Amino acid sequence: MDKILLMLQLQAQLNDATNGEEWTKGITKNSKVINWKRCIYMECAEMIDSFSWKHWKSIDKEADWDNLQIEVVDVWHFMMSLAIENYSINLKGGIEDLAINISNLESFSKIENENEFFGYQDDVIKKVESIMLASLSLQELDLEVYIEDFFALVTLSGLDLDTLYRLYVGKNILNQFRQDNGYKEGSYIKVWNGVEDNIIMKKIWEEHSDIKPEVLYKELTKLYISLNKR
Repeated sequence: MDKILLMLQLQAQLNDATNGEEWTKGITKNSKVINWKRCIYMECAEMIDSFSWKHWKSIDKEADWDNLQIEVVDVWHFMMSLAIENYSINLKGGIEDLAINISNLESFSKIENENEFFGYQDDVIKKVESIMLASLSLQELDLEVYIEDFFALVTLSGLDLDTLYRLYVGKNILNQFRQDNGYKEGSYIKVWNGVEDNIIMKKIWEEHSDIKPEVLYKELTKLYISLNKR
């Protein structure tokens, strides 16, 4: 439960900083409407593009599992945000209550086990589309089933609680870095020497498994400064 609670807390802090402290009411500090479900199904579409699903193009292209895992983590950002908003609007409790309830889900015990195995491509896509379908539905969202589906996707994507946590923290730091370097204004450079910043962040984590979040931020800063000097 500790990792779930910490991720929820970090997400709430990121949303406070990015969207203002009223974001749980569905609007940003700039009066922009927030639609977490739309964020989720758009990320899911990008997730499917990790595979060579097109029957008319690049049919022999290998699946991009690194990108899939990054997209899974992106969905987790938005799913946690939606869950926190849901608990706030429906007076279900605070972040601690949400963390307890998530950790009591049957599928949570499955992601606690170490996992390095990927599911079959078709099974992954079906699970992604199941999440998309729930996101697009006009019926009241069953939050527990929604998160259960996501945890099943975590397992199919070769992730477990520890790797989900590490990638989430890494992406959380990257998101902070992006905001600090002009992401919202449109001046941030997302592709560094032909490699997307998501992948660079993931490689830093893989090469330095004990790196601290603040050190990761400094490493990203050094790389970004060197990129802009060229």
